[in-house]
Parts: sequence; C-alpha cells; structure tokens
Amino acid sequence: MTTADPARWRQAKLTFEPQMSDAEALMWNIEKDPWMNPSGAVVTVLDRPVDPEQFRQRMRWAVAEVPRLRERVVPSVGRMAPPRWQTDPEFDFDYHVRHISLPAPGSQRQLLDLAMKFYEDPYDRTRPLWMFVLIDGLEDGRGALFSKMHHTITDGIGAVYLAEFYMEPERNTEAPPDVDLDQIIADAVEAESASQGEDGEDEESQVASQVRTVGDSLGHLVRRQAGFTRRILGEAAMWGADPVRPFEQAQSLIETVQGSLDEMFGRDQDDTGGSPLWKNRSRNRHLEVASVPLDDALNASRRMGGKLNDLLLTVIAEAARSYHERHGADMDLLNASFVISTRSSSGVGGNNFTPTRVQLPTSKMSLKKRFTAIHDMVAEKKEAVSGGSGALANLATVASRLPTSVVAPLARQQSASIDVATSNFPAAPFTVYISGAQLQENYPIGPLAGTACNVTAMSYDGVLWLGIATDPAAISDPAGWRDDIDAAMTAAVSK
Repeated sequence: MTTADPARWRQAKLTFEPQMSDAEALMWNIEKDPWMNPSGAVVTVLDRPVDPEQFRQRMRWAVAEVPRLRERVVPSVGRMAPPRWQTDPEFDFDYHVRHISLPAPGSQRQLLDLAMKFYEDPYDRTRPLWMFVLIDGLEDGRGALFSKMHHTITDGIGAVYLAEFYMEPERNTEAPPDVDLDQIIADAVEAESASQGEDGEDEESQVASQVRTVGDSLGHLVRRQAGFTRRILGEAAMWGADPVRPFEQAQSLIETVQGSLDEMFGRDQDDTGGSPLWKNRSRNRHLEVASVPLDDALNASRRMGGKLNDLLLTVIAEAARSYHERHGADMDLLNASFVISTRSSSGVGGNNFTPTRVQLPTSKMSLKKRFTAIHDMVAEKKEAVSGGSGALANLATVASRLPTSVVAPLARQQSASIDVATSNFPAAPFTVYISGAQLQENYPIGPLAGTACNVTAMSYDGVLWLGIATDPAAISDPAGWRDDIDAAMTAAVSK
C-alpha cells in the first residue's frame, strides 16, 4: 500500500522484534491507567457487507503469516527488561474476529457510536492485542469493518502494511490457501518451549529456564544502561553512610521523568496557552468524521509553501479559533501535538515515531500567515528530532526504573495540557477491496490518551479522511467542532 501501482501489491515483508522497545513498554505499562489508552482503530465503510467466510479465511492466513497476530505479552522478571512476545497457547480466533448487524436504520451515527464502544473496551491483556468486527445492516445495503490494534504492536504506518494481508486490489481475488491454525499454534508453542528448555515435566529444566529468563532480563538491563548500573552500585555503597541518599536518588529519577515529559510535551512552567473551554477530562469518547479531496489538500499545501501536515495543523488552529469565538471564549494559543515518523524501512513492524508539541497561533490573522508560522514551527521541531528517536525514547529509558504508579500520573498530568493531538499517514492510493466489498470510506481513530481531542488524517484512493475523536467532557459540542474543521478545510483548499 505504499505505491500507486496495484501490480506491486504486498511487497513489504513485515518483521517484528521479540521484545518490546522501552517506548512500547512504557505505553503498555501506563495503559493500566484507563485514561491513557494508546490504541489506534479504523472505521471502514464498504459498498456492501464483507463476505464473512472469505474474510475469516483471509484473516486465518494473515495470523499464520504474521506471528505477532497470534502472540501475547509476557512480562519480564521484575520489570528488569521490557515485556516479551510469545505465542498464545490458547489462541481463540473467534474472539478476535466477530460479526454483528446494526439495528435499523443503520445510520452513520449509529455506526460511529458503536465503533467508539468497541474502541473504549479495554483489551484482555492475556490475549493478542487486536480485534476485527464485521458490521452488516448499514443504510443503502452497505457494510462496515471496525479494526482495532494496540499501539505496542505497531504505529499507524505499520498498521497500513498489515492491512495488505486482508485487502486486495481487485473485487474478485483468489482466496489465500487454507491453513491449519491450530497446528501452527501448537508448533510455535513447542518451538518456543524447546528454545527455552521447558518440557513441562522436567523440574530441573524448568528451573534452568527460569534462571535463563532472569539472566536475559539482567542482560538487557546491563546492555541498555551499563553506565547507570555502575553509578547505582556506587550509590548503593554510600547508602549506609547516608540513609537519606536513596530517597534523594528516587526523587532525582522522578524529576528526570518530569523533565523528559516537559521536553516531549513542551510544557512551560507557567503552563501558558491552551483552551479555556477544554479543561475537563473523562474516559468517554465521541467520534465525528470529515473528508476532503486529497489533491485539493496537497495543492493548497504546496501553494502556501509547505506540506500536508502543515495544512492539517493550520486547519485545526483556524477551527479552534472559530469554535471558541462561537462559544464566547478568547484564546491566543492552542496546545497541540503531532507525530514525527522515524521509520527507516517499510518492512519493519513495531513503532517508529516520536510525538512533539507545538503551540498553534489562534489569534486573528490571514490563513497564509498562520500557515507560514505553523510551517516554520513544524520544521524546527522536525529538525530537533532528526536522526534520533527523540524525547519519547529518553522518557521510556528513564521511566523504566520507576513504578507505573509513579509514571502514569505524571504522564496523565502532561497529556491533560494538550488540547489536540494530531497524526496523518498514507494508505492505498488506489481502490481496494475486502473479501469482495469495495472500500469506500476510511476513518482513522487516534488515541486521545488524556488529551481533549485527536484528529487523525489518512489518505486513501484520492481522499483525505479525518477521524475526529473527542472527549465529550472537554468538547461539549463535538458536531460543531467537526463543522468548524470542515469549514476551515474548505476555506483553505478553495483559496
């Protein structure tokens, strides 16, 4: 899905690491706070219902081809290393692929509300972290697909590559081969057990395996922070002479995490800027959607001397100004974040991005002036993270030394200062099909993770599709907010 040529379909061979990165482990751990849900999802509307048997056959083949889809998370010993991925010996395909019907009349609003109910449901953390729901009963005889994947599996771009396993460039495509999924699971479990020296009967082998697991965790810890280990041993030698010293060291780590969060979210000490209306937060979510012809958006971006992401942030700033004016509130700066991809290979799964924060100008000015100001801000931020993984990696490395109960409240506090999180990524530039049904609309859902709103854009088949996920405790008029975004986008592309 990275090329406009359907003949070159499914070229990327995805690879996944057997162990989470520190950043993925951080997302996994802080999700214990339900406000910090990091999942991404997509609501796909099709010209007719998906053939359920064809889709199930295709997904069984995908599970066979992509081991990560049949793996669950296994914590490391004492959190000395990030969690590992292992085959789920009790993998239940029907748990992950479901089929339901909307009640009449099957409106878009019903579909979006249902999608957010599925989105809000927490994962069973003992199973693989994804789900698909086939949805029949839409108006005009159409169908839909809701897909959800935990962010620890992959980012938005990686999810697009995974979608190639269940999407096709033609309506009538030969089905993939049948697979014996039960045997594949059994073989994988046996292979993993053999590599760990576990036969389920030899107590000595089990003890040896546990020792190796501890050794692997310690090895990761030493490799990751050999310098830190040496320093902490030196500190420990001094604790007897100075009993206050360990408490000072713990406080220092907390302050370091806070500093990394400040760097990532760009939060000033006086916490200036931000919406005076969007301060409240809750676990509830609401979804609105919009779209614009992709060429119109790209041409508008080029005319003003920038890129699509600059246009998206400019539209959000324009819309925020309109929303606050309508609701009788003044605001000069909108606290926003956007995602910078650090992906170097299309075939790599996992996560390759860093979030960064900008304060978007919302005072009265021309569209061109606002666009230029935002373009310059974005360019500066991108330059700052060029060639590295940025503050997220720094934060994750430090936060791994602290309990989740310490890190999660700090992360929630910082994310609550963000008004709008944004992201955008490309999908197929040509028409695709899912088990005989043509994909017509494709609305992404990005994680709020404690922010007031997430606006994620995904281009597909000549259209830029916007998923506008909001916290209704913050944005009390989500339909009006969508209309403001739609109006700002229309004004931007028509100039």
